[in-house]
Parts: sequence; structure tokens; C-alpha cells
Amino acid sequence: MQEVRSTTINVLMVIEIALLLLALVLPPFLDSFWVLFITKIFILALLAISFDLVWGYAGIMSFGQALFFGVAGYSVALLSQKTGVSSVFVLLPVAAAIGLLLAFLMALLVILGKRIPSLAFVALGTMTGSYVIERLARGWSYVGGQNGISSLARLTAGELEIEEGILFCYMALSILIVIYLTCRWLVRSQFGLVLAGIRQQESRISFLGYNVQTFKAVIFSLAGMIAGISGALFAFHEGFVGPGQLGPVLSTQAVLYVLFGGVGTLVGAIIGVTVLDLMNFLLPQVEFFGPTVKNFLETGWPILLGLLLLATVLFRPTGLMGFVMRDRSRNFFFGKKDDSAAKDKTDTGVRS
Repeated sequence: MQEVRSTTINVLMVIEIALLLLALVLPPFLDSFWVLFITKIFILALLAISFDLVWGYAGIMSFGQALFFGVAGYSVALLSQKTGVSSVFVLLPVAAAIGLLLAFLMALLVILGKRIPSLAFVALGTMTGSYVIERLARGWSYVGGQNGISSLARLTAGELEIEEGILFCYMALSILIVIYLTCRWLVRSQFGLVLAGIRQQESRISFLGYNVQTFKAVIFSLAGMIAGISGALFAFHEGFVGPGQLGPVLSTQAVLYVLFGGVGTLVGAIIGVTVLDLMNFLLPQVEFFGPTVKNFLETGWPILLGLLLLATVLFRPTGLMGFVMRDRSRNFFFGKKDDSAAKDKTDTGVRS
């Protein structure tokens, strides 16, 4: 057991360090297009991590992450336009607070009821909320209707204007690192142990005296906060926020990122965003197979993506991270190393 634990942590740490080094070293050597591209990956990775928290660690199937992402983006865009505020130290905390509050309100509706909600109820409830808000945004002229809100001012940090490029890229990376490390600590804490128990044996954890629905509401709200930060960064990076950033399509995209990269790993969410977005961009440009295939890839990429993900779910449900991590080593090793070693010795003595 201890050997498996050490191997798993070593593999995970190697992957994390390798990705971190690539993210830190590559941007200065890339042209402006690829800097913008990987910045977008860093931002969407936050959205994917927010879904991995609720599904991979608490067993909550949420199709509403885009709701928190988009509402936070719209809110800070309106705040910036109406008041002239552009400080990153104001807008990002506001986005985080909006994502947190909105997720908590959604949790009150679909999680904190008198009865324990089913998986399908939460999934459909969050999807419905996302769809309703998207339709509202499309028909509300105050938020730009179909056209959304465009021409957003650049973020600032004091007197420094954060332009899209290297500076914005490293800012997004810094936020991603902080949130990732916080989430990594959280899921390996005693709180994370309870979440893992809820995901595997909810009734048993409830029998032990834990208020399961409260734990779910807390992690759901925290995930909404992360999605809100992601939405604000995305809005100011793109200079635009529109109804498409609110609906079930983007929520489903977040689900696909995590399923493809590896559920319950956190780093799998980042890998999923990177691989799928690169494939989405590069495959339609492939001319090796002729113009017919090229045209199909340009218009039929969603079909190819669906087939790819179907194959992943059928043959590799643990995602890409399943090639290097055991199923039980994803989020079930908790406590101090000495405690685990003592437990292994006790188990060995009992067997003998």
C-alpha cells in the first residue's frame, strides 16, 4: 500500500512539475497568437477544475458551471462599463463573490432540500438554470442581447495596464497555480476525505453523522467561485462576453474536458483542456487527407469530438490520467504518511 502511494504521488508530482515548467518557460518563446491561445487554456482550465471538484470529488453532476462562469463575466463587464472600474484587485474578487453566491443559491434549490436529491435531478436542475439564464441574456437589451457586451477596457493593477499577451498570460497562470494548489490541499485534507467518502458511499457517511448535503453545498459553492474567476478573466481577455458563455454548451464542454483528461485528479482537467483545444484548432487545418476530410474536420469537429469522447468513456473511463494512475489512488489517500504506514503494519499483523 505504501509503495503504491509513493509511486502515485511521485508520478503525479512529475506530471505537475513538468506542466508547470512548460507553462513558465514557453510563453516568451511563442508568437503572439500562441501566447493568447495558451492564456485561454489557462483560463478554461479553471472552469474545468471547478467541474472536477464537484464531480470528481463529491459526485455532483453539474451542467451549470457555465452559469457561474458567464454571470460573473457579465457582472464585472457591466461594473467596468458603468463605473469605469478596471482594477484586477476589485473585479476578480467581485467575480469570485458573485460565483460563490450564485452557486450557493443554486445549491439551495437543487442540493439543500428536505430530501436527498438524485444525480439526475441535480444535473437537470443545473442545466435548466444555465439554459434559462442564457435565454434571458439573449433577449435582454440591457446586457446587449444576442450581441453581448463588447469593447471591454483592459484590466489594470495600479498604474499598470494588463495587456493581452505575456503579462496577461502570466497573471492567468499565477491565478491558476494558486487555485490549483489550494484545491490540491483541500481534496487531500480531512474535508476531502469526507468528500471521497460521499462520492463512494453517501449513505454510510450520512450514517456516521456527517451532514452530507452541507458538505456538497460547500464544495459546490467553492467550485462556483472558481468558475466565476474564470469567467471574469475570460471576459477581459477576449474583450467580450456573450450569451454563449452562459449556456449548457459551455457547461458540457467543461464536462468533456474533465472526462477526457481524467476525473478526480485536478491535473487531468488541465490536460483535457490543453489536448482538446489543441485538437480543435489543429485538426481542421490538416491537409494530408485531402480537401474532403479537411472540410469535414472544419464543420464536423463536434462529431469527431463526440466519437473520441465516447471511445474514452467506453475503453478508458479514467481518461488520459488513467494510463499513469491507478483508480483507487486518485483521491483516496489521506492522512499522514506515518499513519498509513502504521495501518499497513497493523493489517499485515492481522493477516499473519
